[in-house]
Amino acid sequence: MNKEWVDQVFNLDVLEGIKDIPDHSIDLIIADPPYGLGKDYGNDSDKKERAAFLQWTEQWLTLTLPKLKQTGSLYLFATWRHSPEIFVFLKTRMTMLNEIIWDRRVPSMGGSTRRFSSVHDTIGLFVNSKDYYFDIDSVRIPYDQATKKARTRSIFVGKKWLEVGYNPKDVWTVSRLHRIHSEREDHPTQKPLEIIERMVKASCPANGIVLDPFAGSGTTVAACQLNQRHYVAFEINPTYHDMILRRIHRIKNGAYDITPIVERTERPNPAGDNAKNSLRARRKNKTLTNQTKLF
Repeated sequence: MNKEWVDQVFNLDVLEGIKDIPDHSIDLIIADPPYGLGKDYGNDSDKKERAAFLQWTEQWLTLTLPKLKQTGSLYLFATWRHSPEIFVFLKTRMTMLNEIIWDRRVPSMGGSTRRFSSVHDTIGLFVNSKDYYFDIDSVRIPYDQATKKARTRSIFVGKKWLEVGYNPKDVWTVSRLHRIHSEREDHPTQKPLEIIERMVKASCPANGIVLDPFAGSGTTVAACQLNQRHYVAFEINPTYHDMILRRIHRIKNGAYDITPIVERTERPNPAGDNAKNSLRARRKNKTLTNQTKLF
């Protein structure tokens, strides 16, 4: 692929660097920008007042969206505080397919006593046209053996969905990354690889190009490398930029200990199997006990 900007991570503000990316050259945009909540990313990018934040969001989207192919898609992470305004703006440019809720599996501890605790992020999925690329089979979730066994009646025989698994719903329950997690980088809002891989596999064809305007810890880049996609990314913070380059180096040299999502989903789950066996044993003992009482 003779494109100098492909498979590159630029230490640039996306507002500056995006002009060098040709229009209609990108298959997928995955954008995890600052949320406007005042977090410290080594600069003031997340400390804008609400009106300025929304104006900046409209600015980078206006510059970025023309880079998408007609078959392209956009996943945009946001907070519920600003997603309504951002999504309304995007609906004037694209078609909205989903509002995905990422349930971060935050434990029920502490929190405000004056409102319900917020434990999710909002993700908007938008497409350019009705001919958008989407490969649902690549991200189906396999049914366990107990479910398959329960669906052995003749009306289910030969059903593709039973063998390949079910379509992920629009609520994604994936734990946030804790400090001790092997995947964790030194970044305050790093997204789990599992989430980004699902987006890459479903919405970017093999050898397609993914654009990440706010690369952060480099999870989108990692997902592309692990799943045979190309990428172009921008990260304004030099510390995070160096972090991404180190992550790329580890993957290229086989020193990255995170398994791609396909292999993870196909791997047997001894803990889950043991739990099921234990449950079956308890049910059997309960049945035997009841039978003893009856006789």
